[in-house]
Amino acid sequence: MKSIFIFLTLGLLSIAASAQSTSEPPVQNISPDSTVVYRLFSTRNMYTFIKLNTRNGQMWQVQWGTESKYRFESTLSDVSQVSPAEEKNGRFFLYPTTNTYNFILLDQVNGKSWQVQWGKEGEKMVLRIN
Repeated sequence: MKSIFIFLTLGLLSIAASAQSTSEPPVQNISPDSTVVYRLFSTRNMYTFIKLNTRNGQMWQVQWGTESKYRFESTLSDVSQVSPAEEKNGRFFLYPTTNTYNFILLDQVNGKSWQVQWGKEGEKMVLRIN
């Protein structure tokens, strides 16, 4: 009886541990239309998206909710990553990482990339990857 209890306990603990760890990035459902200016990228948080200006790399954290106090849009980066003359629809794209709060922003024309971290105020950042 004691060995059955230990076996069941270990089995349940291993199932719980494997359910909490994942190394796969979330799947993105992206339209193949490259002429759009804005795209929404889902995060692992069901209430949070990242809105990307595909022309210049500007980004916003968009949160939705059932109450108005939970619905907001806040700036992740209001800096254009290219000059106005270089802007082009579909130039920038976000790729999820295995970290819930981080994405990679890619300039699909010149190959430059940035680490994008969304979250609470003070935790957000956009850093160039050299």
